[in-house]
Amino acid sequence: MKILITGVCGFVGSSIARYLTERLQGVAIFGIDNLSRKGSEWNRDGFRALKVQVFHGDVRLASDLECIPKVDWVIDAAGYPSVLGGSTGSCTSRQLFEHNLLGTINLLEFCRKHNSGFLFLSTSRVYSIDELQKLPLSVIDDAYHFEPTAERSGVGVRGISESFSTQAPVSMYGASKLSSELIATEYGLTYDFPVLINRCGLMAGAGQFGRPDQGIIAFWIHSHCHRRPLQYIGFGGSGYQVRDVLHPDDLSKLVVKQIHSTSSAIQSNAEGRPIVCNVAGGSTAALSLRQLSRWCDARFGIHVVDPSDAVRPFDLPWVVLDSALAKSHWDWQPEIPCETVLEEIAVHAESHPNWLELSN
Repeated sequence: MKILITGVCGFVGSSIARYLTERLQGVAIFGIDNLSRKGSEWNRDGFRALKVQVFHGDVRLASDLECIPKVDWVIDAAGYPSVLGGSTGSCTSRQLFEHNLLGTINLLEFCRKHNSGFLFLSTSRVYSIDELQKLPLSVIDDAYHFEPTAERSGVGVRGISESFSTQAPVSMYGASKLSSELIATEYGLTYDFPVLINRCGLMAGAGQFGRPDQGIIAFWIHSHCHRRPLQYIGFGGSGYQVRDVLHPDDLSKLVVKQIHSTSSAIQSNAEGRPIVCNVAGGSTAALSLRQLSRWCDARFGIHVVDPSDAVRPFDLPWVVLDSALAKSHWDWQPEIPCETVLEEIAVHAESHPNWLELSN
């Protein structure tokens, strides 16, 4: 089997590449990355021993894909990953949509040409900001908790399901990913090649490039370990905002099941397999920033985090995904506990004191 991974030098792309090469017999992994992010070269160097062939190219340029050989699957892990994309000076709206939508269209054309399967890594950020902000929440043990006081479509005690509203606003970033989901689905059904979409929760693990707007768990642990300034931003500076944590190896386990079980879009529909699935740590792997700080205090010693009155656009108080659909159709559930993920990052932080400078 031949597989192309886009954004292969990023955290998720490189993690999937390593997992597949180490665990699948007879697999040939190709990767493409524009190496624009600081730290990408560090991941690229590690591929030499794994015999992953990395092409320096940009999926926004269709011609850069012409040198890629025919593959059985494309795993799309490329794109601009921050919800602030299009709203800050670091990435304009045009750049955001060229990265996250035009790049996807070029890859879909590649799949149509070669009849390759397409596995798209999407995001929880496709869910409606307004509807998420309306959820009834209480504070328990320094964290927001969902209170199912009334029937609400697409959300329950296990989290947000795939049927939750995706109505605007979802942010420019969320819109770029949601648009890609729709276009990918139509390509697969029109040209009869398999398309699968994984809406991923908050990814975290050792070696992640951490910033306040992406890779927040790694950023927080590295900063706490080395006594760098930290702030609770938004929600009155409480630190109660909650996300669930997923290790990329758990995502990779699902990817293996998916690429071995799907042959065409039409067949998948006939078998009742969902095109879109949530893939996340779920309620057992959910924690707030304040709870994360408590864990860091116990692990590294007390480090004061200052409250801030600042408000960032698109911040949400509680995002926990329900992956029941992936469980029922793919027999998948996350296996790596949140505590294990945090400890893995902590060990990495202790041995890489300048990691944040390397990756920002």
